[in-house]
Amino acid sequence: MTQRIGLFYASTTGNTETVAEQIAGLIEDIQVDLHDLSCAPVSLMMEYELLIMGISTWDFGELQEDWEAIWPDLEQLDFSGRKVALFGLGDQLGYGEWFLDAMGQLGDLIRARGGELVAPWPTEGYEFEQSQALSPDGSHFIGLAIDEDGQPAESAERISRWVPEVLDAFGL
Repeated sequence: MTQRIGLFYASTTGNTETVAEQIAGLIEDIQVDLHDLSCAPVSLMMEYELLIMGISTWDFGELQEDWEAIWPDLEQLDFSGRKVALFGLGDQLGYGEWFLDAMGQLGDLIRARGGELVAPWPTEGYEFEQSQALSPDGSHFIGLAIDEDGQPAESAERISRWVPEVLDAFGL
């Protein structure tokens, strides 16, 4: 069976969609299927053993609206045997107390439902007060951290460094 990656995201302003497209564009020789959760059923995730998910944090640590709408369905899925790489968008300056909290919530759900999170990202170069998306020792985020509000010039380079880590963790 040909390996495929399912890349699932939801985007209110277009930033998460743009990052998802940039990630997909850097992956060569492997089919990447992009799915916008505003119109794709959550059950499609079960067609993939390799998943990339993009989520943004809104206001005071809240889920993006499309993720919030599908959350009850997501809580019913079994991610056992699946490797999942997360990327999150947030505003570390305006909402530093809740930076990437939605990614942390998604990571907790994926782990609780049997999934394996891969490709953590170092916290160096970010200034925030708190985050639910940190590794236990606080040295890494559980996935790629993107701040299109405070550090848009850093995004492309961060994405290009992270994608090979994801592919390596996926065994590709």
